[in-house]
Amino acid sequence: MIIPAIDLIKGQVVRLYQGDYDQKTEYSDSPQARFDEYVSQGAVQLHLVDLDGAKETQARQLPLLTQLLSATEAPVQVGGGVRTEQDVADLLAAGASRVVIGSTAVKSPDLVASWMEKYGPEQIVLALDVNIDAQGNRHIAVAGWQENSGVTIEALIERFLPVGLKHVLCTDISRDGTLAGTNVELYRDLCARYPSVAFQASGGIGGIQDIEALKGSGVKGIILGRALLEGKFSVGDAITCWANGTPD
Repeated sequence: MIIPAIDLIKGQVVRLYQGDYDQKTEYSDSPQARFDEYVSQGAVQLHLVDLDGAKETQARQLPLLTQLLSATEAPVQVGGGVRTEQDVADLLAAGASRVVIGSTAVKSPDLVASWMEKYGPEQIVLALDVNIDAQGNRHIAVAGWQENSGVTIEALIERFLPVGLKHVLCTDISRDGTLAGTNVELYRDLCARYPSVAFQASGGIGGIQDIEALKGSGVKGIILGRALLEGKFSVGDAITCWANGTPD
């Protein structure tokens, strides 16, 4: 599945370079128009990151998110600074199809496991940002990629499997926002190792060839951000590639 994504700061569509708020590119002041365009081209799932909420929970713009989600004719998974059960409840009440949880899952796994048990694993996506070192260890980065948690992605996935973990959005952070190509080997290995988990691939996808490369990896979804915003290809092109083969 192709999953177009937008990141929001103060109601504007932006992209950060490798998670750095100081390296921000603004694309549009109309997230609704962007989502409508993606849906009109065939998107059946969308991804939204509230970067205001990611930085500070009190800055989350719930009225804006509620309006955007109610007006969008496709399910939208929403993340950005989900730290408490109230955040989960608020985003689900606002209309999110799933809530995307990152650093909190690493720092407080028992807490997040309890949310998964309460709301159901279908409602929760773990967003795991992976930093691969020279020895091939896949440690999860937290705090906007500023800290190495010391926890491997394998260890965290195995912590959540007993409570029914279903969805994992995995980003190779060395590639995010770079258009440098996707880490096919990472996704192929994770999908083979954990067949009960639906993985979403994110980071580095700069051309249709990267989508083509992921087709045999086992991932269930591909998050597309910057490449769509910069017109490298369309949602329709991406869907055609994913379903069939590379379009002419």
